[in-house]
Amino acid sequence: MNSKKKNPIKQILAIRGMGGALTAFVGLIIIYCVFGMINHTVFAGENVMNLLRSMSKYLLIGIAQSFVLITGNIDLSIGSVAGMSAMIAATLMTHGVNPFVAMLITLLCCVVVGVLNGFLVGKFKLPPFIATLGTMFVARGVAYMVNGNRNTDAIATGIGKKAADAFQDFFYYGTTLGIYNTFLISIVLFVIFFFLLSKTRSGRHIYAIGSNVDAAKLSGVDVVATTTKAYLVSAFCACVVGFILCAQAGMGNMEAGNMYEMYGVAAGVIGGVSPLGGTGILLGTLAGSAVWQTLENGLNMIGAQVGIQRIVIGIIVLVTWNA
Repeated sequence: MNSKKKNPIKQILAIRGMGGALTAFVGLIIIYCVFGMINHTVFAGENVMNLLRSMSKYLLIGIAQSFVLITGNIDLSIGSVAGMSAMIAATLMTHGVNPFVAMLITLLCCVVVGVLNGFLVGKFKLPPFIATLGTMFVARGVAYMVNGNRNTDAIATGIGKKAADAFQDFFYYGTTLGIYNTFLISIVLFVIFFFLLSKTRSGRHIYAIGSNVDAAKLSGVDVVATTTKAYLVSAFCACVVGFILCAQAGMGNMEAGNMYEMYGVAAGVIGGVSPLGGTGILLGTLAGSAVWQTLENGLNMIGAQVGIQRIVIGIIVLVTWNA
């Protein structure tokens, strides 16, 4: 037989967005090693575990924004939905509602925002920047109003210390086999959404409308349904981040999730997800969120001011996009 075996390395590199993902992983290794040589504490096991836990929020927000970016759209409401999630869940729990029930109600509220975003952009053809800017203000307004324009009390005041500890341990402080649950939750969701995006028809449709929406329509893709699915993923991930923020603080903060929509864009872009749509994989988002958190962690450990940290990360985003 004269058939040639395909080179597996070339096959991997040919995957759409793999180049950007590998570049981000190489950058991550370099950045981590440089900071580790400057301050050996960076390599300490405790610091690594804390880094992974902190990275989890950026990973989930990055997944949320990446799904939308690949469709050629953007979601500015992510941070506000996370804040709304934290406030609704915390408010319900401070009023004695069972944590599981509180989470279900909160998830339903976040899903409503996701569906609204999908219909505004997909069906009513509003520019995604305008549509999600509007829902961003609405979601943040709900976060303010749900507890009477003030942060909540500690959730333990309503559901008791035992239930509050269980909620906080599950989403933030607890560990399983020595690994923080926060990181495990984010990795499980990463695997699920990686599969959905790369191995299912819905995932192919998301790439299709991001590459050429008119061609996707002619191919029979339901643009409204696909766009709504992407925004639903975004709302779901933002909701989970809200639970994490609530568990971390043990209460609801009206400003929780502020600027997280931009963190999601940064995690995706650093990992090779194109804001123009049609390109990128969640492996890149994983690398991008790790780069972001490693930069924050390393710059903090060498004593860099917060302003310097933001400038460095901004430069990284610009260099990555131009590359």
